[in-house]
Amino acid sequence: MTQQTPHSFVVIVPAAGVGKRMQASCPKQYLDIEGVTVLEHTVNRLLSHPKISTVIIALGENDDYFCDTSLASHPDVLTVIGGRERVDSVVNGLNAVDERKFPWALVHDGARPCVSHKDISNLIEQCLEQNYGGLLATPVVDTIKQNYKNNENQVLTTVDREHLWHALTPQLYKTDELRIAIEQAQLQGMVITDESSAIEYVGLPSLLVSSCRENIKITRPEDLLLAAFYLQQQRMTKEDTLCE
Repeated sequence: MTQQTPHSFVVIVPAAGVGKRMQASCPKQYLDIEGVTVLEHTVNRLLSHPKISTVIIALGENDDYFCDTSLASHPDVLTVIGGRERVDSVVNGLNAVDERKFPWALVHDGARPCVSHKDISNLIEQCLEQNYGGLLATPVVDTIKQNYKNNENQVLTTVDREHLWHALTPQLYKTDELRIAIEQAQLQGMVITDESSAIEYVGLPSLLVSSCRENIKITRPEDLLLAAFYLQQQRMTKEDTLCE
């Protein structure tokens, strides 16, 4: 494994989901983009960043796909068994982190292969400067509608989007603070959809760091085509981002 340096970071990648909305024969992280799985694209992008030394992947207990990927023998990749929910996989990943070596931990979705080094660097630099964690995000640009609770097809109201952001990943927090925040939130039965929501629950600050919009999460079949396009364009321009 890569030798630890004062500026190296660990990334936890929850990849235990089955991706039901993809309507595919295998979990979405193992779908193919030009002969390489989505998960391989994602992890290789992370490990090619100069400040990332280790990736911990949380896999499904009955995962039959990972062993056939190049990641299975990668010296900088560790695996843990994931949990029922995404947050459970993140906790299992955090429990495998030595916080003395890695006082900060990133968490990144396994189905976000297009994240740029520029965005990762901005997140790290801004969080270290402020000395508290944060996440990549993009401002909401579309008009947002809220539906009726008992009628999802009927509009209740239009929501003011001025202060709304789409939460993305990576999200970066101090390792011990994130672990404790998740534990406390879970004890109170809180629904934790991302790391930031646990940090919010315990009253800690969280920084919003603007991200390029190509940092998409593959969720539906059409997302796979869009990710393939972004990755192809990034290779053609010899950059890992299309944003200026």
